[in-house]
Amino acid sequence: MYLSDIIEGLAFTELQGSADIEISAVVFDSRKVIPGSLFVAVKGTLADGHDYILQAVDDGAVAVICEELPSRVTGEVDFLMVADSSVALGIVSANFYGNPSGKLKLVGVTGTNGKTTIATLLYKLFRDLGYKCGLLSTVENQINGEVVQATHTTPDPVELNRLMSEMVEQGCDYCFMEVSSHAIAQHRIGGLKFSGGIFSNLTHDHLDYHKTFESYLKAKKAFFDGLPANAFALTNGDDKNGSVMLQNTKAHKKTYGLKSMADYKARILENQFEGLHLQIDGEEVWFKMVGTFNAYNLLAVYASAMLLEQDKTKILTSLSKLTGARGRFEYLVAPNKIIGIVDYAHSPDAVQNILSTIHDIRKGNEKVITVIGCGGDRDKTKRPIMAKTACEWSDKVIFTSDNPRSEDPAQIIKEMEEGVDPAFKRHTVSIVDRREAIKTACMLALPGDIVLIAGKGHEKYQEINGVKNHFDDMEELTEQFKYLN
Repeated sequence: MYLSDIIEGLAFTELQGSADIEISAVVFDSRKVIPGSLFVAVKGTLADGHDYILQAVDDGAVAVICEELPSRVTGEVDFLMVADSSVALGIVSANFYGNPSGKLKLVGVTGTNGKTTIATLLYKLFRDLGYKCGLLSTVENQINGEVVQATHTTPDPVELNRLMSEMVEQGCDYCFMEVSSHAIAQHRIGGLKFSGGIFSNLTHDHLDYHKTFESYLKAKKAFFDGLPANAFALTNGDDKNGSVMLQNTKAHKKTYGLKSMADYKARILENQFEGLHLQIDGEEVWFKMVGTFNAYNLLAVYASAMLLEQDKTKILTSLSKLTGARGRFEYLVAPNKIIGIVDYAHSPDAVQNILSTIHDIRKGNEKVITVIGCGGDRDKTKRPIMAKTACEWSDKVIFTSDNPRSEDPAQIIKEMEEGVDPAFKRHTVSIVDRREAIKTACMLALPGDIVLIAGKGHEKYQEINGVKNHFDDMEELTEQFKYLN
């Protein structure tokens, strides 16, 4: 493809060279440069691509998009100057792959909690309705049933457009994707054409990156601000930030909710471990999923499918058969009737949602034992809050290691303990080794008690000092349950 085609729609301040050259690849990582590449120098959080321009040229890049010219410039390479390379990367990536998002009905899901479940349910629902679909999620990416490993909640622009190009080639009609706040702020979704956007909720998270809640809110809102007039914008009317998302959008505005006036309404009739009995838009349906938070997720999926002009009866019939995403309120019953639950909850609100759900549906005086940690190199301010929340909603709490990354896990636990009220201290214990913590929780539990393993959900690793060691909470729970008779 010619450079002139790739830079169509790109606002650049200067072009040194000719746009009439062929480009073999678009890259922003100098280590991935091949002869004939267009290298986009992006200023990232850890490294500045401008420092690697000359290396990219030496390795075969024939064109460079940058915000600043390098000290040494050769006439054999084209340079395009832009105001923001990260914005440019989205545009040129989309052009290079033939703007695949415009050939799909692309629906993005954003919010603090529920993104994975909503996107996954939409993918499963529309496949069950007979469509070929793609999924881009935290747990995994899928192209019509074929699993493609996920490394980020939202991939980089090059990978995003490559995956969507594959979806188009395989005849997909829809793509459902999680849209993280990081991806919005870093313009990873730039150049994509969305048919719809869904907002789940907004609570305390990612302040290590966004610094303030207002900045976090603005990142989410920017997604809706950018939706086109022919798209839909669906928000949770029960979340106080739902209306904020709709303030400046050109898209068709719709709401869903359990409490407030909304375009799509639901009411919980029964909520138990076996599932949810809901009334949705006047229809009573039994679902396999559990908890008030999943009532919201199911309602968001139903509303989205209706906005995508699907048949109401078929939607509800299909949804009633589906289960959620892996590692989201995934539970197991031991031979001695202890209930074990694995969940990805890693924010204060998510922890409270899970524990309040358990509290609502437990049948009697069963004790709740929670195993919980906090990730290293991430938002430190939520650590004491998560610990406090876990203690307020549990009978016993075991603080342990999550993904400590480069931090000392014992120090992370110490910071969590600072949030524990003195009255709860005697109900807590700290065990750095996550395997031992899970084992201890199972040993402390009596028949009928509930053991919650929170924080990692679907993850099959534990990252310690830059090394990802195999670790799967559900595997560990299953192993311990073998000994409980």
